[in-house]
Amino acid sequence: MTRGGRTGLWAALAAPGTLWILALFAVPFYAVAAVAFGYTDPVFNAPIPEWDPRYWDFTAFGQILRESISGDLRPVFLRTLIYVLVALAVCVLVGYPVAYYLARHAGRRRGLLLALILAPWWVNYITRMLAWLNLLQDDGYVNDLLLLTRLVDEPVRWLSGNPVTVVLALVYGYIPFFIVPLFSSLDRIDERLLEAARDLGCSGRRAFWHITLPLSRSGLMTAGAITALPMFGDYYTNTLVSGSPTTTMVANQIEFYLLGGSRKELGASLVLLMSALLMVLMAYYLVASRRAEEVGA
Repeated sequence: MTRGGRTGLWAALAAPGTLWILALFAVPFYAVAAVAFGYTDPVFNAPIPEWDPRYWDFTAFGQILRESISGDLRPVFLRTLIYVLVALAVCVLVGYPVAYYLARHAGRRRGLLLALILAPWWVNYITRMLAWLNLLQDDGYVNDLLLLTRLVDEPVRWLSGNPVTVVLALVYGYIPFFIVPLFSSLDRIDERLLEAARDLGCSGRRAFWHITLPLSRSGLMTAGAITALPMFGDYYTNTLVSGSPTTTMVANQIEFYLLGGSRKELGASLVLLMSALLMVLMAYYLVASRRAEEVGA
């Protein structure tokens, strides 16, 4: 087959996926932009999208941008960022040792342990979050244990605006996304490099810091991106385990604008702003990941 024929074959194979992306991402995203830069019917409280970019009105987007920088939305963005960063740090502290053990020490138990880690994915996310209600409610198992061991004198109100609960729920919901790609990265590290380091008198701790960790940096960044990006857009976790205005995240604010507010264009504008910020983070990840791969090579 000629080079032109191979190019045409791959283009034909890529066409269904390209059309799928256009249909399920590009078109809906443009619809969100049309709502954000359109109007809201004051009588029926229904959005009136403006499909022609020549007539787009950026008033709502400008309002959202101002409130995000110095207005009411600023603490919401900061709170979301703090929650995600803390949850990501916990994922690193918990997930890296687990992934390292699976890659280096699990042996024949690797398949079983991976299955146990992936088992929560077989259950609906909402169902898994509902289990937290039984654990953390005032008369739940966690408070029963704390009272039994006399660590507290009265039940802890975990489900009433407690940021610790929100962070732990985010970790619980997304840590498998962190462990699996990191395990894959650690598993690809050539064992002969570590053997050579030991033969040259390098201790296990020094070999980890100077060989394993640098070579797993790209996998660590991939795991962090896969874990953090969905956390930024998560809204149901906070709604379920807290439901308090003191723990509102950006996605909860979007939900309020779209379902409870009178100006839908504000919610759509916030979606666009959040998407733009996540695209910037994704671009930074791609650049940093490429540099990490070059260093590892």
